[in-house]
Amino acid sequence: MDKLRSYIFSNLSVLFFSIFLPLFAIASVIFMIKLATYTAVIQLSIAEMGKLYLFVLPELLFYTLPIAFVVGGALTLYRLSNDNEMVVVFSLGISPSFVARVLALPALLLSILLFVNFVVVTPYIKIISSNFLDKKKAEAKFNLTASEFGHNFGDWMLFINTSDERSRAFGDVVLFNKEMKDEILITAKKAELINKNGVLQLRLEEGESHSYDDILLKTIFFKTAYINDMLNTDPTIYRDTLDFWTNEEERPKKDRLLITNTLLSLFPLISVFLMIALGVVHARHQKRWIYLWLFLSIVGFYASSILTQQWIGFHAIWIVALGWLILSYGFYKRLVGTRF
Repeated sequence: MDKLRSYIFSNLSVLFFSIFLPLFAIASVIFMIKLATYTAVIQLSIAEMGKLYLFVLPELLFYTLPIAFVVGGALTLYRLSNDNEMVVVFSLGISPSFVARVLALPALLLSILLFVNFVVVTPYIKIISSNFLDKKKAEAKFNLTASEFGHNFGDWMLFINTSDERSRAFGDVVLFNKEMKDEILITAKKAELINKNGVLQLRLEEGESHSYDDILLKTIFFKTAYINDMLNTDPTIYRDTLDFWTNEEERPKKDRLLITNTLLSLFPLISVFLMIALGVVHARHQKRWIYLWLFLSIVGFYASSILTQQWIGFHAIWIVALGWLILSYGFYKRLVGTRF
C-alpha cells in the first residue's frame, strides 16, 4: 500500500507542477501588465517592482493552487487509467476508496494552507501593499520639474523655470494662490523641496511676495521663506487578524471575501470524489471528455461560490460545500464505485 501511495503521489506531483507553473506564469504576466499601468502614475525602481510582486504572491498562489491540484489529480488518474494501471490496481482487490484516502491527505493540507493564506497572510500583505502604493502616489505628486505647465502644490499653483531633479533645487519659481482672502503672487530666485517626516516644505530664497485685492497691493521682500504642505499618506494600521475581520470598515466587502474564499479554500478537499469520477476510466470502453468536464466543473464551482453568497449570505458556505460534495460523490458512485 505504501508503494502504491508513493507511486500515485509521484505521478501527481509531476502533473501538478506541469499545470501549476504555466498557470502561475500566466497570472504573473497579468499582474506585470497591471504593474505597468502603475508606472504611468508613479516611478518604480526594479527593487520596488519586485517588492510589489512579492506583495501579490499570496493572492496568485491562492487562485492557482486549487485549480492546479484538482486538474492535476484528475489527469493523474486518467493517465494511469489509460495505461491500464488503475484496472490492475482494482483487480488486486484495492478499492477506489483507497485512492480517495490517498488524495484526501494532500487535499486537506492544501485546503488548510489556502485558508490560512487568505485569513491571516493576505489581509496583512494587502494593507502594507496599499500603504506602499499610496505613499508612492503621494510622492509622485511632488516630482517637480521645469515645465511650461504649472504644478499643484497644495493650494498653490507652482511654476518652475529651471530644476535639478537630483538635489530637488529649482530656479526662478513663481507661486500663485487665489484661495485665500487676498490673491498672492510669490517669486523667488531659488527654491528647494524638503520632505521632513511627511511634511513637504518648499524653501524659497531671495524672493518677493505680492498680495492684492480690489483696493490694496502689498509687497514683501524676503531672504528665506517656507511653504508647507502635508503629504496625504496616512497609513492604514494593521493590528491583528481578528481585528481586521471583525471591525466594521468595508463590512460588505469583507463578508463577500470570507464566503467566497472559504469555499475556494475547500475546493480541493470537497473535489476528491470528482477527481476520481473523472479520472478513473476503462480505457477500452469509456471516454470521459475529461478536459471539457474539468473546465465546466471549475467554472460551475467558482460561479456558484460567487453568486450564491449574494442571495443567501454565509449560508452559502455550507450549502455550496455540502451540495458539491454530494454531487461529486454521486458521480463517483455511479461512474467508479459500481464498476470497480
